[in-house]
Amino acid sequence: MTKRHTPPDRTDSTRYKPSGGLRSSVYDAEMERLQEQLVLLQYWIQSQGLKVLVIFEGRGSAGKGGVIKRITERTSPRTVRIAALPKPTDRERTQWYFQRYVEHLPAAGEMVLFDRSWYNRSNVEWVMEFCTEDQHQEFLRSCPEFERMLVRSGIVVLKYWFSVSAEEQQRRFEARNAEPVKRWKLSDMDLAERELYVRYSEAKDVTFQYTDIKQAPWYVVPSDDKKAARLNCITHLLDQFDYEDVAPDPVVLPEVRDIPYVRTPMYEQTFVPSVY
Repeated sequence: MTKRHTPPDRTDSTRYKPSGGLRSSVYDAEMERLQEQLVLLQYWIQSQGLKVLVIFEGRGSAGKGGVIKRITERTSPRTVRIAALPKPTDRERTQWYFQRYVEHLPAAGEMVLFDRSWYNRSNVEWVMEFCTEDQHQEFLRSCPEFERMLVRSGIVVLKYWFSVSAEEQQRRFEARNAEPVKRWKLSDMDLAERELYVRYSEAKDVTFQYTDIKQAPWYVVPSDDKKAARLNCITHLLDQFDYEDVAPDPVVLPEVRDIPYVRTPMYEQTFVPSVY
């Protein structure tokens, strides 16, 4: 199902900067094209009643939020929705681990994007010792079976791991710290993740060892170049579907009915001041 693509020619100065990154004009044009295709995919998912689950995982600042934002920028939130769960409540901590995620799974005609997922257990929770070793081992045993059940039930499961180098992660954290409008993105968990970079590497390797299964493999997205990572991930996502253009035809706008009604005077309403 995955289409073959020609490897990029980074010597092409019309597309790439001397540093190797995509030129902004190229990125903008490609993103616009891909977002149009995402809208067509959305219509296809609706028409075929597909159930699509896309998991985005990776280190802090790896670019998960950026690609999710671009995927949902033009699509309908009724069809393509985001599941970004907060930390579990006291009640949820007593449930079967996967239970609170199940209610967010896609129904027919939906695509759900998990901004982090049940893989919190084998990554953040394990590294930060928020779960016991027994809970970690049970997750590694049960997660592959859980995902096989999802696939057998008809859900398309796609898993993307955004991979950022230690050097690039530090640069991004420093950039967040330097700008007041971005400093909210730099949480205590981010600081701990920076300190425990090697431990998080171990967690990722163990996670892949148990959960990189044939029915739901992991796809690694190198993300030191954020723009390229977004384009590569969205292109790969689209390639997983043999979709057709089933977008609706333009509609004829109806004429406004002539209904006898006298509106209240506009001066009786309170307007926002015209500052601009």
